[in-house]
Amino acid sequence: MTAFTPGQASVSPSDDSDWMRLALALAEAAGADGEVPVGAVVVQNGQVIGEGRNMPIAHQDATAHAEILALRHACLAIGNYRLPGATLYCTLEPCAMCAGAIGHARIARVVYGADDFRAGAVHSIFAVLDEPRLNHRVAHTGGVLADDSAALLRSFFRARRGAG
Repeated sequence: MTAFTPGQASVSPSDDSDWMRLALALAEAAGADGEVPVGAVVVQNGQVIGEGRNMPIAHQDATAHAEILALRHACLAIGNYRLPGATLYCTLEPCAMCAGAIGHARIARVVYGADDFRAGAVHSIFAVLDEPRLNHRVAHTGGVLADDSAALLRSFFRARRGAG
């Protein structure tokens, strides 16, 4: 599990699991629609201000990742392209595209479930959120309900391989 950087956002570990369960429900909905089962929620001041689930197939848009859609929703909800003090919860470690958007949105903290050893940009392949040359650092915690997130992904891809 990646360590949380103190002073960025004040969310207790029990809250992390509760918010992650919301992200998992969104991931399940994505999987039921034939999308890779990834879900995300943005929380600010103890309230969900944005949510998203993978929809690149439905939207015919390569950028329609759960995190991007959750960020867009949150920005519209508060009327600002910056989300200071917000935490993004996602079921899978964000990719480079999503990690870049997270930094641009000035998210304070990212909490994710399963590591992504193929495209992860928090620590598995890249460390975008810790890049010292960027002007915004994002605290991050990985491994929250990781087994649940990984099981959902494994089940989805197992079913897909069986169908093809």
